[in-house]
Amino acid sequence: MPRFLSMIRIEENKISEDDFPEELGERMGKLLEEITKAGVMLDTAGLRPTAEGTRVTWSDGKISYTDGPFTETKEVIGGYSITQCKDKAEALEWAKRFLEIHPERWTITCEVREIEEG
Repeated sequence: MPRFLSMIRIEENKISEDDFPEELGERMGKLLEEITKAGVMLDTAGLRPTAEGTRVTWSDGKISYTDGPFTETKEVIGGYSITQCKDKAEALEWAKRFLEIHPERWTITCEVREIEEG
């Protein structure tokens, strides 16, 4: 069965830790339990803020490092999951369900891509 990488894109500057509703953690836990019991979830995690990250760039034969936060970037990857689904339609259904547990006022994008198997 194919594996899929789902990357959660958020506008980091628009969502503070105080903006997380209490019930979000409960809804998230229930969905993650369901997807795990279904045998689909292989790995998932949220990511620390970009202020704690570093970008490594290769350009013109040289490496450069840029410490966060990355203010020029509107959206950043806030989390990811790796799932094993029967097809892309199933992966998209799980992504839809994940997005729907978040507050309606938030703008979140989930990019779903199949992992190239070698």
